[in-house]
Amino acid sequence: MPNWELKKCCNHEQVVFITTISVCTVVILALWRTVLLMPFKLVTVFIHEASHALACKLTCGHVEGIQVHADEGGSTQTRGGVYWFILPAGYLGSSFWGMVLILTSTNLLAARIGAGCLAIALIVVLLIAKNWTLRGLCIGFIVFLAIIWVLQETTDIRILRYVILFIGVMNSLFSVYDIYDDLISRRVNISDAEKFAEVCPCPCNGVGWGVIWGLISFIFLCGAMYLGLVILS
Repeated sequence: MPNWELKKCCNHEQVVFITTISVCTVVILALWRTVLLMPFKLVTVFIHEASHALACKLTCGHVEGIQVHADEGGSTQTRGGVYWFILPAGYLGSSFWGMVLILTSTNLLAARIGAGCLAIALIVVLLIAKNWTLRGLCIGFIVFLAIIWVLQETTDIRILRYVILFIGVMNSLFSVYDIYDDLISRRVNISDAEKFAEVCPCPCNGVGWGVIWGLISFIFLCGAMYLGLVILS
């Protein structure tokens, strides 16, 4: 039975899990403005845009193209679909997938599946990418994941779980930070939340939706940590 109450926490695996997340968080925040994190930031932008695209397809829309730019921006061109479902899917989708990646890192088989699914998503997006930044990102990370996979299976350098965990934490933190940076601290008028405020009948402006989405994203991160501890108990 799952140990939902986390009695007798924490065993060795749980300590390693929490410690690794803490180390990843410190490293990400310390290197946030450096070029070292640029590839991982672009991957989070890719997941953000891919979440828009997935929401569009799930609501019977058509994805015309996806772009990721070197300045950490991105865009998804869609036609049809349910607009109020597509707009929040970027921020909330990246938080959700960050949670999923964190949870898959708790088990080697799950980490393999997570890495495989991420590689497949990169290949699919490569086919509809509209600029070379995104194409290069897809090709680069497919090669990167392949190298990590080979090292995992053929050498003593077994870091696949930690790479997946790092990408998951990066997505979770980037989503919360991006919501704050774009919607609360400097309020970008062309943000998804501003557009959502225009089409949603609820009496809430872009900043209000930014706060709500930020709280939901933070809940996803906390939920990932809690569920990870339950899985490892």
